[in-house]
Amino acid sequence: MTINAVLLAVVIMLGLSLARVHVVLSLLIGALAGGLIAGLGMTDTLNAFQEGIRNGAQIALSYALLGAFAVAIAHSGLPQSLAGAVIKRIDAGGTSGMIKYMLFAGLITMSCFSQNLIPIHIAFIPLLVPPLLLAFNRMHIDRRLIACLLTFGLVTTYMFIPYGFGDIYLNQIMLKNVGEAGIDISNISVTKAMAIPALGMFVGLLVAVFISYRKPRQYQQLAIDKAAHDEVLEGDALSKTAASAQTQSKIKTLVALAAIVTAFVVQMYTDSLLLGSMFGFGVFMATGVVKWSEADTVFNDGIKLMAMIGFIMITAQGFAEVMKATEQIQPLVDGAASLFAGNKAIAAFIMLLIGLIVTMGIGSSFSTIPILAAIYVPLCISLGFSPLATVAIIGTAGALGDAGSPASDSTLGPTSGLNIDGQHDHIKDSVVPTFLHYNIPLLVFGWIAAMVL
Repeated sequence: MTINAVLLAVVIMLGLSLARVHVVLSLLIGALAGGLIAGLGMTDTLNAFQEGIRNGAQIALSYALLGAFAVAIAHSGLPQSLAGAVIKRIDAGGTSGMIKYMLFAGLITMSCFSQNLIPIHIAFIPLLVPPLLLAFNRMHIDRRLIACLLTFGLVTTYMFIPYGFGDIYLNQIMLKNVGEAGIDISNISVTKAMAIPALGMFVGLLVAVFISYRKPRQYQQLAIDKAAHDEVLEGDALSKTAASAQTQSKIKTLVALAAIVTAFVVQMYTDSLLLGSMFGFGVFMATGVVKWSEADTVFNDGIKLMAMIGFIMITAQGFAEVMKATEQIQPLVDGAASLFAGNKAIAAFIMLLIGLIVTMGIGSSFSTIPILAAIYVPLCISLGFSPLATVAIIGTAGALGDAGSPASDSTLGPTSGLNIDGQHDHIKDSVVPTFLHYNIPLLVFGWIAAMVL
């Protein structure tokens, strides 16, 4: 096992990622190293890598259209209107506990919707959160808790609900790769497989809300907070100073809601996130919310928003294809199976722990799945895990480390909104809290799922 090409390729890729080499380069170098160590030669290694890239093209295109859809929603002013409505409610209702928990529920709901119903990923955070900082400060809310609320929605929904980004993660990536690795996926319910791990995320959220960060925390009330607050109150959809602007904003909001519903319905009936995003963007263009003269700019901004994630995903598919071409996955599986001596409990824990380490290094659950599936599926089969338990192990192993990774969107997103005034440290206030509250319970509940399913 120590000279296995697949094992060495993963170690090289992970080591480079942890050394802060860009993830795309780490995956490429790891794939080349694995192919050459296995004796494929440079030509065959590159051919296998390019074949994997072709397999990831649809995912990358889906992300590009999702980015365009997200920018179009932001262009409509809907996120700013939501922020303005929340601030006005707080201003009218004081700082009672009910208002605070309503705010928490609103943030979790928006974070969840950003993955499934309104698939705009983290694009809503820098639009919605900075205007709310004044309210957070006034209510003495610990921003570490806000980071945990946002990360819960960003991670739990894509790993549990098969719509939007959940469709990409659970169906287009996980089930596709699990099926290609040798398991019949026709009767597998991904929601059932991931229900117990998702419950672990919910337990971590409850601990953060009611135990870890329930005490008040003081922040300086800086001028940037007041400016953001005034801008929202004066310029959002509820402004009373300009009737025409108010009417126009309401029309755009209605169009945005119609586009969201259209995207959701199309995706549900066609099982294609690509078509859903395209039709949603088409609603914005057809109604003039995104003018024809602005379409290129909005679309290009959307592609820029999601381009890096797309590149990482298609590179990970190339990495996985090279690992399969080495034909050294089965020897690795055989060696690992003999090492575990048939002990399913230890094997499940080690597989989940490796998933945590790999995802922490890469920073993307979506990119980890093709790598893990190629190795874990044969191993799970040899150890006697059921197909449902295998899916639970791989899905949890991929999600582990997303919360708590310094390079993950699930931590970078919250920091981008909460640190607008320089009072929220990325590592201490986003990475560490989300790592402790989500990775530990996810590891425990993922292991339970592997044992009982």
